[in-house]
Amino acid sequence: MGQPRLYSRIDSAVYEYDMLPDGCRVLVGASGGKDSTLLVEYFANRTKRRTGSRFSFSAVYMQSDFAPPFNAELAQRFADWKVDFATQEVDVIGRLKPGRKMNCFWCSMQRRTELIRYAMAHGYDTIALGHHLDDILETLLMNMLIKSTLSTMPPVVQYEKYPLRIIRPLSFVPVDMIVEHAAEQGWKSMTCTCAYQDNSGRKEMRRRLAELTDGDVNKKMHLFNALKDIRKDYLP
Repeated sequence: MGQPRLYSRIDSAVYEYDMLPDGCRVLVGASGGKDSTLLVEYFANRTKRRTGSRFSFSAVYMQSDFAPPFNAELAQRFADWKVDFATQEVDVIGRLKPGRKMNCFWCSMQRRTELIRYAMAHGYDTIALGHHLDDILETLLMNMLIKSTLSTMPPVVQYEKYPLRIIRPLSFVPVDMIVEHAAEQGWKSMTCTCAYQDNSGRKEMRRRLAELTDGDVNKKMHLFNALKDIRKDYLP
């Protein structure tokens, strides 16, 4: 049986951006959602291949004080894939300053901070996140329309303050392909996202991206590739 078809798109991103050099130690931020679950599944598969770089990886779930425990069936899948998996509790609500409202950005920032601390404490040099092609393009639109900046989440980021890299192996994978794969593999129903979901801005960008590209993955990749071919002479 061949590899799932979206694996080739992940392989392409990993190769183009040299995400998995020999000897790297990768920590996957497992949210319990479909995107990071695909990432764990992919890494588990890749470590079994006879060709390619030699790397090691583990996964950790940063559980906030208002999020449910990690899905037991999904955790069993991780065990079946022989993935080293742990849960780390994060006090998100308790860190809110008086008068401040809880929001997705704040929660994400707190969990990212703890993910970095966990990675450094356990000797990892790379953190893998499950952001996919649509996430990157939605962020691009948000930054352009709201912040007036041409920027987004890059496939690879080397931290200046920490001895860590952030990699996003799903950078070339559209969300529809992930949903389809999760259903085919039988773990779509096990994954979930936060019930808070105060992210109306991102939902609006998702709608605009759909209108702009008609859901066509080729058009989405054209947008992505345009970020690598910026003609400054023809810009203000």
